[in-house]
Amino acid sequence: MQSVHLFRLLFLVLLTASLTGGCSSIPKEQRDPRDPWQTYNRAMFQFNTDFDNAFLKPVAQGYQAITPEPVNQGITNFFNNVADVTSAVNNALQFKLSRAGTDVSRVVVNSTVGLAGFIDVASNLGIPSYKEDFGQTLGYWGFGDGPYFVMPILGPSSVRDTIGFAGDVLVDPFFSLEADEIYWGFVVLRAIDVRAGLLDASKLMDEAALDRYVFVRDAYLQRRRNLVHDGNAPADQDYDLFWDEDALDP
Repeated sequence: MQSVHLFRLLFLVLLTASLTGGCSSIPKEQRDPRDPWQTYNRAMFQFNTDFDNAFLKPVAQGYQAITPEPVNQGITNFFNNVADVTSAVNNALQFKLSRAGTDVSRVVVNSTVGLAGFIDVASNLGIPSYKEDFGQTLGYWGFGDGPYFVMPILGPSSVRDTIGFAGDVLVDPFFSLEADEIYWGFVVLRAIDVRAGLLDASKLMDEAALDRYVFVRDAYLQRRRNLVHDGNAPADQDYDLFWDEDALDP
């Protein structure tokens, strides 16, 4: 039942973007072929910023203030260990069998010697971490980014990575938990842990960026492109594979 609700939500989110995300209110000189839904995206970006300032950021600051650093790091390590399971699946789907084996090794070592992942023994042993996701897997098999898309609450994405996010949720070990209260407890704790880890980065971004929306969009797309190509992205830009820039003209 969770998967049905997930895909219904994904469909509604994408439908909302397609219906409300026209570019008619964006000056032509500010339009970007990677971002044809900029009107919607900027509105959602502002909503997410307000939501973060009102709820997520204060909670993350409080969490960081009351949680001892060893415990905080242990929780981060635990969720990173869970992410290695998803990474192993995606590396296998990309036929990167050596990397998939490394991910499995990390999970085995950290889940046993590392006490369920709270201690990152694997990194101390020099076992690399890859953290592949389903969006990267789709990119590996030739799927272009598609239009840039800001997801409610979750933030920057693309059509490809939004679909990939749904795939990652399905293979997440927590998704199989039958007790909803335990599942959502892990989801909330992981979100708070991630946000707490971004507090310093968000402070630097606020000080450096003239247009936070453009800064986040460009940084996200560049990082994702780099990840999909394992750090060897080709020189040509392929963000507009599914969108014709001429179609942006009113």
